[in-house]
Amino acid sequence: MNLFKKIVFGVAVMGLMGAGNASAAGKITLDGSTTVGPIAKAFASYYKKSTGVDVTVSESGSGNGAKSLINKTCDIANMSRAMKDNELAAARSKGVNPVEHVVALDGIAIIVHPGNRVSGLSRRQIRDIYSGKVTNWSAVGGPNAPIVMIQRESNSGTQDSFKSLVMGKEAPISKRSETQASNGAVKSRVASTPTAVGFVGLGYVDSSVKALNVDGIAPTVETVKNGSYPVARPLFMYTNGQPTGNVAEFINLNKTPEGKKIISEIGFVNNY
Repeated sequence: MNLFKKIVFGVAVMGLMGAGNASAAGKITLDGSTTVGPIAKAFASYYKKSTGVDVTVSESGSGNGAKSLINKTCDIANMSRAMKDNELAAARSKGVNPVEHVVALDGIAIIVHPGNRVSGLSRRQIRDIYSGKVTNWSAVGGPNAPIVMIQRESNSGTQDSFKSLVMGKEAPISKRSETQASNGAVKSRVASTPTAVGFVGLGYVDSSVKALNVDGIAPTVETVKNGSYPVARPLFMYTNGQPTGNVAEFINLNKTPEGKKIISEIGFVNNY
């Protein structure tokens, strides 16, 4: 019995066993990360066409995705970082039991304008740039021009992952950094600014920007999967309790041939 032939049976048998899903039967609501957003939206389109189930996807950032799950206003929280201890505590105080599902893997690409002659940086150099220690491209092999730093907002899982994987606890990001609200906005700003540097999920990299090698390793599907790219992370979907029915079918799409193909086609990395 294939995946979608099992849906009617799964909903009938397991639909009453769900752990407090936000939406009524026949509808799934997702909110959260703009990095996970392309996967969620592609899954939503495929799943709706295949089953008729209505799926809505909002992209308000990982932190807001966690809040939506805690407040029971979504079935699935998309997050590009793991839930924090304070979020887990807040959830449990409201009777919500967050269950983590790794949907894919991702590399955080450090991007510059295609005209920038710099092709790679070490994590130390990236940290020095974003902490404000290095302010001119000439210090890292580039042109004699001030560096325009682009970061994400505080609710961003990509921002949190960048801080953890690159900056560390001892190097806060400089207040001179410009903040953008999404991966797409960071990419657009870097693409239009010859002296800018930013960071985005691997699936957002295209010909409008140049992704730099980090510690000599290029950000690719292969280097993320084999663990050699140093700025990589898992991407998550969280549910309230173990998912059942339509939500379970949707969450498990990444394990199916169709789901794996979708993840690969939009530039992310399969973890199954």
